Amino acid sequence: MDYKEYQENLEKKHHAEISRLAKLNGKGIAINPKLYQKYDVKRGLRDINGNGVVCGLTEISEIISFKKDDKGEKAPCKGELYYRGYNVSDLVDGFIQRKRYGFEETAYLLLFGKLPSAEDLKHFSDMLCDYRLLPTNFVRDIIMKSPSRDMMNMLARCVLNLYSYDRQAEKVSVSNVLRQSLQLIARFPLLTVYSNNAYKYYNTECSLYIHKPDPSLSTAENLLYILRDDNKFTELEAMVLDICLILHAEHGGGNNSTFTTHVVSSSGTDTYSSVAASLGSLKGPKHGGANVKVVQMFDNIKENVHGFTDGNLRDYLIKMLDKEVFDKSGLIYGMGHAVYSLSDPRCDILKDCAMKLAAEKNMTEEFELHTRVAKIAGELIAERRKIYKGVSPNVDFYSGLIYDMLKLDRELYTPLFAVSRIAGWSAHRLEEIASGGKIIRPSYISISGQKKYVPIDERN
Repeated sequence: MDYKEYQENLEKKHHAEISRLAKLNGKGIAINPKLYQKYDVKRGLRDINGNGVVCGLTEISEIISFKKDDKGEKAPCKGELYYRGYNVSDLVDGFIQRKRYGFEETAYLLLFGKLPSAEDLKHFSDMLCDYRLLPTNFVRDIIMKSPSRDMMNMLARCVLNLYSYDRQAEKVSVSNVLRQSLQLIARFPLLTVYSNNAYKYYNTECSLYIHKPDPSLSTAENLLYILRDDNKFTELEAMVLDICLILHAEHGGGNNSTFTTHVVSSSGTDTYSSVAASLGSLKGPKHGGANVKVVQMFDNIKENVHGFTDGNLRDYLIKMLDKEVFDKSGLIYGMGHAVYSLSDPRCDILKDCAMKLAAEKNMTEEFELHTRVAKIAGELIAERRKIYKGVSPNVDFYSGLIYDMLKLDRELYTPLFAVSRIAGWSAHRLEEIASGGKIIRPSYISISGQKKYVPIDERN
């Protein structure tokens, strides 16, 4: 009997008992939502108005979604995102105007707190190029021998395996963690693409190819170069992917995966364990997987709405909000954000990128459909839900469309998020270590009460 058959037999044997125990546990494990209000607990570390509970300080990035009006009261405003004090929109504009790839420069800014000189940037880019090399036989022994169905799972496993190849894996000095961070930033594109290629080779009819990166290319260019069997890509494709990487590199410090970085790093653990934990957070569909849900949602709309009139789209989106269609979650994916009010600045930039790419790919109708759905969905959500701030599309709304137009496998959407966000995680890990903070240990209120022990032969 092989292991797969053994596991299947165990599942059949214990299925009924596990189902019974799950139901029993479910009765006692769920907390009554009203108790959070009773004990004044900020569930999800957010208050009733959606404001985040302040639990740290950072110099790395800042989100602005409200400004004070003439009366000194908070008023919703167009969203702004700053990296080390620089408006991300200005950074992107600067790269576009000079037709330069900007992810490497953005990573430098996040890590070191200043914009690099031309010489600084060259040294930094050369270092990343040198660090892209994976350990000898790593692709064969780690990636090829045990491919996973989920690329985020595979990426986390690759990161944890890299621990074994690092002679100073446990050292948490700033210089050593910086060296580890640079290696991970450089290697994430290869780990992601090679893992996906291995999965496709073993589970589909695709041929296997492992392209080595080109040292003369940027991170965005190399991603497309090693992804495609013919290594071909257009300048616009690479520029748009570069902008996606810039916009996903960091987001305010309070997002779930970056908070995970701070929590785990505060314990004094190694870099590989910290990054694997953050990858586990990003893997969750409520965090990194939303852009995939947007693309799936549009597939569903195109399958079920005949004639994309505003009326037909509106009727179907109402059914979506009423949990009647698609995944019946009651959500219109890619709409709204926990922090932003009137707009998500990343979405505004990606919308322009998507429009340009759609023109090159003859997919203008697809882009226009997205734009119309965003408008109608925003109006519907504002009408039907009690919203204390504006409702607008977020970064996931157009990033999924862009990845679709780049013909990227959907299994890569969330890993590409990680390829970018590793820069932000690294900056926050370094900040946590350098600041010498205490271990992060929040407080929970126990509501179970105290019970008297009952001997086993007296229990029901």
